[in-house]
Amino acid sequence: MLLASYLLHLGFDPVQVGALVTATLLGSALLTIAVGIGGGGVSPRHVLLGASGLMAATGLAFAGLRTFWPLMLVAFVGTLNPSAGDVSVFLPTEQALLAQTGSSREATARFAWYNVLGTLSGAAGALFSAALVAGARRMGMETVTGERWSFLLYAAVALVVWSLYRSLSAGAAPVGATPRVLDHSRKLVLQLAALFSLDSFGGGFVVQSLLILWLSARFGLSTEASGLLFFVTGLCAAFSQLVSPLLARRIGHVRTMVYTHLPANLFLILAGVMPTAPLAIGFLLARMMLSQMDVPARQAYVMAMVPPDERPAASAVTNVPRSLAQAFPPLLAGLMLEHSSFGWPLVVAGALKASYDVLLLMGFRHRRPAESG
Repeated sequence: MLLASYLLHLGFDPVQVGALVTATLLGSALLTIAVGIGGGGVSPRHVLLGASGLMAATGLAFAGLRTFWPLMLVAFVGTLNPSAGDVSVFLPTEQALLAQTGSSREATARFAWYNVLGTLSGAAGALFSAALVAGARRMGMETVTGERWSFLLYAAVALVVWSLYRSLSAGAAPVGATPRVLDHSRKLVLQLAALFSLDSFGGGFVVQSLLILWLSARFGLSTEASGLLFFVTGLCAAFSQLVSPLLARRIGHVRTMVYTHLPANLFLILAGVMPTAPLAIGFLLARMMLSQMDVPARQAYVMAMVPPDERPAASAVTNVPRSLAQAFPPLLAGLMLEHSSFGWPLVVAGALKASYDVLLLMGFRHRRPAESG
């Protein structure tokens, strides 16, 4: 929520902010692929505890550092995700554990609740981060001080996460007793990864940090107002995902993904061309009511289409290219916003993501998990 604003208050220009955002996405990608492919034989408890420790170190480093290149290094090796998205070092292990828990027919519902709770927590974080800044101002402190507190809180939350993961059994078996790197499902996974990368490349133009920057440049929206907005959009995104399992049972995973995602991308384009803040915010809200409904269906679809012992690798391979594809557009979006406050990043993002929807429907509408018939 506060990443772009914090970096600007440290004295960095929009291009440097875009470069730091790019570094966070590139670093997350490499770390996630390493865990997904190389960590299949390691205890899930050890993987998740190690990720929590890295998260705490990242928060402390961002709170303490002030200069560009040290922050660039921490952005690359740390756990920050400026998009509030689903690509992180935690992801491959969590998704593989979730997929093997309970009936495969209810997997979409499990992934829906997994994402709902995560999105609600993210929405609460957006609201609370704005409250930190407002509280610092009321006490006569600089805005950057309140923003720095948020990174200390990020480190504290990492310790809470670490304590939660300690509850996993110390002797828990690795996900996939004999993990394989996509022996049977390589072609399918690579095809999906290519399509998901196109979607994510478009999404890189509108990561949350840059949306906040655009709202400020275009309409003068304050940090507090942006925090409230993204709290509301987070709620919309969270509860909309509970509809995904119902749709998936009736029309299938792929149609659920496309029929909800395509209208959301049209709303994103419209938000970018609106002349006033209320209209732009209205279309952003409409977009968020639909844009995340595809996530549980996508996650469940990938896990159902591959053998259990290939799921950690499949999760990493389908999510990491998404992160890599999302790494470079923030720099381009930063350049766009430096030269114009018009919503070019939103228009480009919507067009690219809509192309993904059409290609996904054309290529996969008849390809279903075996258990669905």
